[in-house]
Amino acid sequence: MEAVAKGWHFSGFYCQRHSEKPSFSFQGLSRGLWRNTLPLQVNSSELNSLTSNVLKRKGIHVLSPHISSPSFPIEFLDALDDEYGGVVINPESLPSIANAFASALRGKRGIWLKILLEQADLVPIAIQEGFNFHHAEPGYVMLTHWLPNGPCLLPASPSHQIGIGGFVMNHKREVLVVKEKCPCSCSGVWKLPTGYINKSEEIFSGAIREVKEETGIDTIFLEMVAFRHVHLVSFEQSDLLFVCMLKPLSIEITEDEKEIQSAKWMPLDEFISQPFYKEDQMSRKIIDICITKYDNCYNGFIAHQMNSKLDRKLSYLYYNEPQKF
Repeated sequence: MEAVAKGWHFSGFYCQRHSEKPSFSFQGLSRGLWRNTLPLQVNSSELNSLTSNVLKRKGIHVLSPHISSPSFPIEFLDALDDEYGGVVINPESLPSIANAFASALRGKRGIWLKILLEQADLVPIAIQEGFNFHHAEPGYVMLTHWLPNGPCLLPASPSHQIGIGGFVMNHKREVLVVKEKCPCSCSGVWKLPTGYINKSEEIFSGAIREVKEETGIDTIFLEMVAFRHVHLVSFEQSDLLFVCMLKPLSIEITEDEKEIQSAKWMPLDEFISQPFYKEDQMSRKIIDICITKYDNCYNGFIAHQMNSKLDRKLSYLYYNEPQKF
């Protein structure tokens, strides 16, 4: 049979309904076919209910027109539409056979393909089919494929790492400082506790955690006083360092022997008199800002939690309260 419903053309393909998310088998489909015309074979009694699902691109399995009957096992690629006109493929649905995987790589404008560690033998097949590496995390690699001619509209891979530094000064005007064990440019220098934030960790939470891990000192977040942006550092990534003013809640230091050579409370004058801070303009400016803030002559950014319609999530906006005149 052949049917047309609201711009969708149904002919010669088998369509199976799925209740949760769209699942596609791209065998035999050309790259230019996945548009407003989607060939499907349906029973007339199911046409009305099926049309609404197809128009939403939800709950369908599409088989090759060369398959006359779905009487044998077929492996599908479960996928969800993304906001860039592509699909994100569920790694749990990837075929277990390399040949089946190769024949299944056909799709929309852009495809996100997440291959788990135990499926690593599928990576060369995907590369041969035109996929490129996007990013990797422990346990998986993410590949992408942009099908149309012209520039790719999918977002680029993560390009930044985020670091934090905590400035902690007690009522004696002693600064909490550490010496790193690593052979870096600041080796042997008494410096602020610094580190990288964890995945899904707030900036101020990362600063509190790093100070606690390296020195054992408990703190609370006061303000973000400055941040630095530099490019082409580790693995050619860009780096953002956020400097946070923290208030100490304890005084007893417990050093992290894995990362820290030593930690102590150092008088402010002794701290800033180190040759490193006399020679490094950036580091000295950061310390000057922190001191000015401690003396209540500078206003940094406070974390304000609020909702946003952009991503429908509760998150933090850092800003300075406007002065009232």
